[in-house]
Amino acid sequence: MSSLVQSVDWLAIAPPTITAVVGLVVLVADLFVGESRKPLLGWLSVAGLAAATLMLLPLLDADRGTFCLVGDTGVCSYTADRFTLVIQFLVLGGALLTALLSVTALKDEAKRLPEGEYWFLFLSSAAGAALLPASRDLATLIVALEVASLPAFALVGLRHGDRKSSEAALKFFLSSVTATAVSLLGVSFVYAATGTLHLTLIAERVQNVDGQLHTLTQTGVVLTLVGFAFKTAAVPFHFWVPDTYVGAPLPIAAYLSVIGKAVGFTGLILVTVVALPSYADVWGPALAALAALTMTVGNVGALRQQAARAYSAVRLLAWSSVGQAGYLLVPIAAAAYSGEAEKSVGSTVAYALMYGAVNLGAFAVAALVGRAHRLNRVADYRGLYASSPLTALLLGFFLLCLAGLPPGVIGLFAKVTVFSAAVDAGLGWLAVVMAVNVVIALVYYLRWTALLFRAPEGEPVKHRLPAPLTAALALTGVLGVALSGAPQLVLRFTGTGLF
Repeated sequence: MSSLVQSVDWLAIAPPTITAVVGLVVLVADLFVGESRKPLLGWLSVAGLAAATLMLLPLLDADRGTFCLVGDTGVCSYTADRFTLVIQFLVLGGALLTALLSVTALKDEAKRLPEGEYWFLFLSSAAGAALLPASRDLATLIVALEVASLPAFALVGLRHGDRKSSEAALKFFLSSVTATAVSLLGVSFVYAATGTLHLTLIAERVQNVDGQLHTLTQTGVVLTLVGFAFKTAAVPFHFWVPDTYVGAPLPIAAYLSVIGKAVGFTGLILVTVVALPSYADVWGPALAALAALTMTVGNVGALRQQAARAYSAVRLLAWSSVGQAGYLLVPIAAAAYSGEAEKSVGSTVAYALMYGAVNLGAFAVAALVGRAHRLNRVADYRGLYASSPLTALLLGFFLLCLAGLPPGVIGLFAKVTVFSAAVDAGLGWLAVVMAVNVVIALVYYLRWTALLFRAPEGEPVKHRLPAPLTAALALTGVLGVALSGAPQLVLRFTGTGLF
C-alpha cells in the first residue's frame, strides 16, 4: 500500500517560503524593536528578498515538482520549471527594487506609514506573487492570487490621515473582490465539467466533456479569465488604476504596475495555454479584443494628461501601464492561433522582463523628484538635466525604452518580438492596431523626455539621492543598458518549460 504521507521538496518551494517566513519574522520583531530602530525592519526585508531571489539559482538545473497526486507523481500542485523560475525572478527582483524605494519612502513619510505593518504586508504580497507561477491547480492558483492581492489593498490605504489613499484602497478592494467572485464562479463551472482542479488533467478531460456541459464549460472559461484580466488592468477592468496609483505610496504604485501585472499575466497563461488549450476558440478572440481595447484606451488616456495637473506624472505612468498591458496580452492571444504556443508565451515573458526593469526605473526617478515636488507633476521634471544630469539621462533612457526607440534597444526588441508573434499567428489586424498605438505612445513619451532637457523655470532644484534610491536607480539602469546591448539574452532566458 502506498504511503499517503508525501515528502516536500523544500528547495523547490524555498523562494516563496523564505519571503513568507521573513514577513512573519518582521511582524514579530516589530513588537520588540524601538521606534528609533524601526528602519532595521526594512533592511531585514531587503535581505530576505535578496536571499529568496538567490535561491532561484540552485533550481536552474532541472524541473521539480512537489505536492503531487498519490500514485501519479507527474501531476503536481507546485512545479518549479523554467517558466516558474523566470516569473519568480521578475516578481522577487521587482519586489527587491520596490523594497529599496520603500526604505527611503518610509523615512520621508515621518511616521505616517507604520513600518512593521508595511513590511509584513509587502512581504506577504510578494510571497503570494512568487507562489502563483508555480501553481498547477486552480485552487492553489486562486489562493496565491488572493494572497498577493489582499495585502496590496491594505498597503494602498495604509497612510494615516490621507483621504485620497483611503478612497483609492476602497475602489481597488471593491472592484477586485467583485472580479475574484466572478473568477471563483468560473472555476467552479470548470470543476463541475471536468471533476478536477489540476491544470494538466483539466486539459485532458475538457476535450471529452459531455455535450450538455459545453456551454457550462465555455461560460466557466470566460468567467475565470475576468479575475486575471482585472489584475492585468485590461480594459474594461482598468478603471481602478489611475486613482489607486495616485493614492498609494509611490513604491506600492510601482509594485502594482510590475508585480501586480506579472501575477495577472501568469494566471492568464496558466489558465488558457496550459489548462484550456482546446477552448482556444473561446479565449483567443476574447484576449485579442481585450489587447486591442486595452492598448488603445491606455495610450489615449496617457496622451490626455496635462503636464501642470497635480500628480500628472504618476497618472501618466498609470495610463502608460494600461497601454503596456495591451501589448503584453497580444502574444497570449496569438497562442490561440499559433502552432507554437510556447514561443508566443515566451514573447510575453520577454516583454514583461523588459517592462519590469524600465518601469521600476521610471518610478524610481518619480520617487526622487516627488521628494522635492509633492504634487509630482510632469511639469516638475522640466530642466531636470540642469540639476541632476545622470538622473535625467536615466529617465530619458527608461522612457525611450518604453516607447521602443533607440538607444532603448531592449524596448524596440521587445515590441518587435510581440509584433512578430501577432503576425506569425495570422492576427494582422491586431498588429496594425499595435503599430498605431506605438505611434500614439511616442507622442507622450517624447514630450516628457524633451521636457527633461529644456531650460528650467527659476533656480534648478537639487535632488539629494539617498543610498537605497541610488541602488534602485543603478540596478535598473545597469539592467536596461545591459539588455539593450545584448537583447537576444532575454529570449534565451525566457524559453519556457510549460509543455
